[in-house]
Amino acid sequence: MKVILNKDLATLGEEGDVKEVAKGYARNYLFPRGIALPYTPRMIKIIEGRRAEIEARKEQKRMDARGLKEKLDSFELNITMPAGANGKLYGAVTNQTIADELSKNGFQVERKRIELAGNGYKNVGKYKAAIRLYENQSAEITVTIIAQEIKTETQPKQAPRRNRRDEQRREGVQEGQSDAPASEPAAE
Repeated sequence: MKVILNKDLATLGEEGDVKEVAKGYARNYLFPRGIALPYTPRMIKIIEGRRAEIEARKEQKRMDARGLKEKLDSFELNITMPAGANGKLYGAVTNQTIADELSKNGFQVERKRIELAGNGYKNVGKYKAAIRLYENQSAEITVTIIAQEIKTETQPKQAPRRNRRDEQRREGVQEGQSDAPASEPAAE
């Protein structure tokens, strides 16, 4: 079934595109949510009337993506994470972690658009992360993971624990020594 996209959909296409989709997908998902319109002569005329408006929005998205790409390419992200002595992190730096840190620095990027090598970074060091922008544009940022010092409280060393029998035995020996009469030579 042919449909005309009314909104951008990452998995399918952009506004104004004509796509071939399954009937059930169109009837049950795209049409009720207003994402797509049926491919009819009437709808084609409506979309053609809005073509200049759609192209202007696409051009604005391209310009925004170029500006964001320039900013991100020169940006270095530093993340401080708790790590062991060998540099292995106690967690992992994932695309969600990077998206959160970017939002703290004023960049609004969806986590789905951030691509990392593997499932995430699990060691201290410098890494590259790719961020997909609009159309075929993408930016590459440098992610530096720094180990956070973990403050460990040093507990005083305690004497080894003794069981109750040892303590009773020691107390008995001490009591026996102190209660025993001292043998004194008899004076006559």
